[in-house]
Amino acid sequence: MDKRIYFDHAATTPVDPRVLDKMLPYFTQKFGNPNSQHAFGRETVCAVDDARDEIAACIGAKPSEIYFTSGGTEADNWALRGAAYSLANKGKHLIVSAVEHPAMIATAKELAKKGFEVTFAEVDEYGAADLEKLEKAIRPDTVFVGVMTANNEVGTIQPVKEIAALCKAKGIVFFTDAVQAAGAIPLNVKEIGADMLSFSAHKFYGPKGIGVLYIRSGLKIEKLVSGGHQERSMRGGTTNVPAVVGMAEALRIATQNLDENAAYVSAIRDRFIHRVLREIPYVKLNGHPEKRLPANANFSFRYIEGESLLFSLDLKNIAVSSGSACSSGSLEPSHVLLAMGLPEGLAHGSIRFSFGKDNTMEEADYAADALKEIVVKLRALSPLFPKELKNEVYPKEQ
Repeated sequence: MDKRIYFDHAATTPVDPRVLDKMLPYFTQKFGNPNSQHAFGRETVCAVDDARDEIAACIGAKPSEIYFTSGGTEADNWALRGAAYSLANKGKHLIVSAVEHPAMIATAKELAKKGFEVTFAEVDEYGAADLEKLEKAIRPDTVFVGVMTANNEVGTIQPVKEIAALCKAKGIVFFTDAVQAAGAIPLNVKEIGADMLSFSAHKFYGPKGIGVLYIRSGLKIEKLVSGGHQERSMRGGTTNVPAVVGMAEALRIATQNLDENAAYVSAIRDRFIHRVLREIPYVKLNGHPEKRLPANANFSFRYIEGESLLFSLDLKNIAVSSGSACSSGSLEPSHVLLAMGLPEGLAHGSIRFSFGKDNTMEEADYAADALKEIVVKLRALSPLFPKELKNEVYPKEQ
């Protein structure tokens, strides 16, 4: 296949042309600062207000509960730091699941150096939070629990409603990182029962550099970015009007077409998973087999390094990721896979395929064929591959 194939939609997505069309006027004709008190400012503040209304409607929130950020990482930082500092007089024990995004893990570790106590809650073999162990981890001084809606590496969907109910019963603030879930599965903050929730536009065909932190009405947290009176004096910085407008349009489109897109993308994913598991030996599907995001397929290949697979696939014009794109520069094995109980060697051999609405079955089949060929070559070169298996043939197609 001559064209490049993109199977890394969990890292980022292309901007939908309809979203770009909506954004373009706010770079040139409608360029005013929404905090300015003249006609140019009033023109853009109306666009920002409309976008806030649209986003709130998509997730079942009030417009006053929507705060714009530079993306998911800032929103995660703000939620954890803001809650920790505002509730410090009540307690300094924080619980964060062991498979959270690095934005949460790193922030929690930094807070631990500043007098807070952090428990990294255990997960099961699929990467789902263990509710029984989570409840046991809660203490009288626990003030915050953070568990993502769906995992960015293995795609497992978490029991966030149950966790939210547990936290509410104990008077604990519950935050969920919904960066991978927004635009992919139904998302309603009231149904979940979350006190705070984050997402980022570039995961659902919107622009990069813009995200949301939902903060439930009545919940008070400390600021993360001080400066101006933007975002009702809660987050300083000139509003990125084109990105805000684009995010609202992208979320509207994703929400409107959610069921259709999920069915299409999951069909491609399922075909790909079926072929890989049937035709390539010594491979493990990571994450829950059913309760997973429509686009995600994460595998561990025995006797092979994930980076070698990634680069070999790239040479065949197939773009994938080894774990989280945010930490793929690290030579350390995935903290998510280790928390799920995978041995370090198997965790090193992991690759994430994440499909999008513009992918095709033909592309998935091409990738499966290429993957089979690459695995044979890499295992033949691998000193880890047992000699007695060197000549083993792949299972015949059923």
